[in-house]
Amino acid sequence: MRLSWILALILVLCSCSATSGATSGATFDDFVGPAGSPPNRDLWDYDLGDPHSGNHESQTYTSSPDNVRLDGEGHLLIQALKTGNGYTSGRLVTRGKVDMLYGKVSARIKMPSGQGIWPAFWMLGSDYANVGWPECGEIDLMELINSGTTYYVTLHGPQGKSDYSNHEGVRATGSIADLTNDFHVYWLDWQPDSITIGVDDTVLAVFGPASLPAGGRWVFNHPMYSALNVAVGGDGPGPPTDATPSPVTMVVDWFRYTP
Repeated sequence: MRLSWILALILVLCSCSATSGATSGATFDDFVGPAGSPPNRDLWDYDLGDPHSGNHESQTYTSSPDNVRLDGEGHLLIQALKTGNGYTSGRLVTRGKVDMLYGKVSARIKMPSGQGIWPAFWMLGSDYANVGWPECGEIDLMELINSGTTYYVTLHGPQGKSDYSNHEGVRATGSIADLTNDFHVYWLDWQPDSITIGVDDTVLAVFGPASLPAGGRWVFNHPMYSALNVAVGGDGPGPPTDATPSPVTMVVDWFRYTP
């Protein structure tokens, strides 16, 4: 009877874990590999296709090494390329491979810039496929729009049937030394009911449930995954011009998660 009870308990715990979503242990990727090879498939997957309806962007995401590859020198390259029909680019995600809950998430990145260029390091709730956006929650650790001299750090979540990101309590933006001139460490310190975001040794924003507008709900106490991408055009930066460079490259030196 005792053994049967223990086995039953184990089955229940396993079932609960599968239902709630497993989270990952400490993870580090320094993107070591042959030039032209894909990033570690145990850690990264691709979002593919055309996201134009969301923010009216111009790029199509692919898994082609033209858009996403290792450079053979310990870096990940995510490139937006102009084509005859617009742009192709890359969006890498840790969804289903590194799903995180609390701790520190960070990456050392050299960001690109240019008219219409919109690089981002961000996180999305692992329950996105089940509950949709913004119910799943989104944390933007860093977005640069057109240039590297103004930063954008934002939380997105549900407020009624809309998104509360435009509320000043859940967005931080301001002038900063040009972040596209060199590598910088972008980081998130994430605890229950507490999100602190910074770059290098500087704290850029601190958020908690009290930051939300009336009617907003805190949806960040559950597993999330990371994303790295370079978008082109859309509601934020506006369209690229003839002066927009191609290719445009985000260079990632490393990615780390410490629970």
